This record gives sequence, C-alpha cells and structure tokens, in this order.
Amino acid sequence: MANEDLPFLNQPICKLTKRAVIRERFADQVRFFGSVLMAPRTVGAVAPTSSETAALMASFVNVGSGLPVLELGPGTGAITRALLATGLPQDRLYTVEYSRRFCRQLREAYPRLHVVQGDAFALHQTLTASRPRAFDAVISGLPLLNFPKSKRQALLNEALDLLAPGRPFVQFSYGVAAPVTPSSQDVRMTRTPWVLRNVPPARVWIYAREE
Repeated sequence: MANEDLPFLNQPICKLTKRAVIRERFADQVRFFGSVLMAPRTVGAVAPTSSETAALMASFVNVGSGLPVLELGPGTGAITRALLATGLPQDRLYTVEYSRRFCRQLREAYPRLHVVQGDAFALHQTLTASRPRAFDAVISGLPLLNFPKSKRQALLNEALDLLAPGRPFVQFSYGVAAPVTPSSQDVRMTRTPWVLRNVPPARVWIYAREE
C-alpha cells in the first residue's frame, strides 16, 4: 500500500541530539536489564527500544489534532520520550503499563503524564469510564508475539475502537510476518522498512480503519 493512502506515514520523524540519545539509551539499558532480572517473562526483547524505532513510531502522531495519545507498554520510557519530543503535552499522553516499578518511574519522570497501572489486553476495563472519548493514535510497545493470536486480535480491535476515525494503531515487531492480522476488510495495514539499528532489527506496523 502506498504511503499516500496513509497520510500520517509522511510526517517528519522527530530527532534527538546525539548526546541525549546516548545518555538516554544507557539509562534505558540499565533499567531494562534490571527489569529482565526481576521479571524475565514480562519482557519481550533483549534490549530496550532504540531511539530510532521510538522516533519512527512517534512520527505517526498528529500533535495538531488536539486529541490525546494512548501508549501501551511504555516500559523504560523510550517511546514515551519520543512522543513528548514531538511537542505532545504530557497531559495529553495516557500510558498503560503492567509493571508497578515502571509506573512509578514514569510518574517520577513525568508528573503530568496519565500513568495507568493495569492490563493493556483489557483496555476498556483498565482505562475506566473516565477515559477520553477518542485518541489520535495508539502506540504499542507490547511484545505481541509473546501472546496467543486471539489476544492479539482482541487487542487490535479494542484499540481501534478507541481511535478517532482513520487514526492509527502503531506496533513495532521483530517478526517477519505481521504481529496481528486484521479480522475485518475495513482495516488497512502497512509497514515500514526495517530499523537495523534496533537490537534486534525491528519494523513498525500501522493499522487504521477506513474513514
């Protein structure tokens, strides 16, 4: 599918300074490997998401829409930082994280962030009735390939239900095949080239319902 079919594919990718990238990447690695030692089954990678992958995912957000953004599985905050670097205000970013430790770290780093501790695979219950009516984008750092196909499909459908018309669910994956296959023909799916500097290499998958 051509990029013009999904206009948010053509938005510029935010860039961080080289020094900031190095500093944040080292801090992420320390926090990440600490979490692996404490709870290895909840982590789906061998290293935290690279700043290049995080910036690529954040580029699909339309900050000018005025709508909030939902991030699933922020972990050490690599994608969170990239989202905020686009100019998105902290109070327009909602995060759902299962780990209490990561939730605490996110709240300390970003006091105005909406940090929700809970299960991303039960979004309507986790976000409660106080959630926004619609999100501009759902950005997922969840290790989807660690979960059964039925749970992945249910998550995609639930996430799409939370989005404004035509807006994207964005997921990165290390796999060659799509991390989740749409069950409906009205859902468009596309993907980016591989990000080779990610460890291991990853690419980003984008899903959106027809308007």
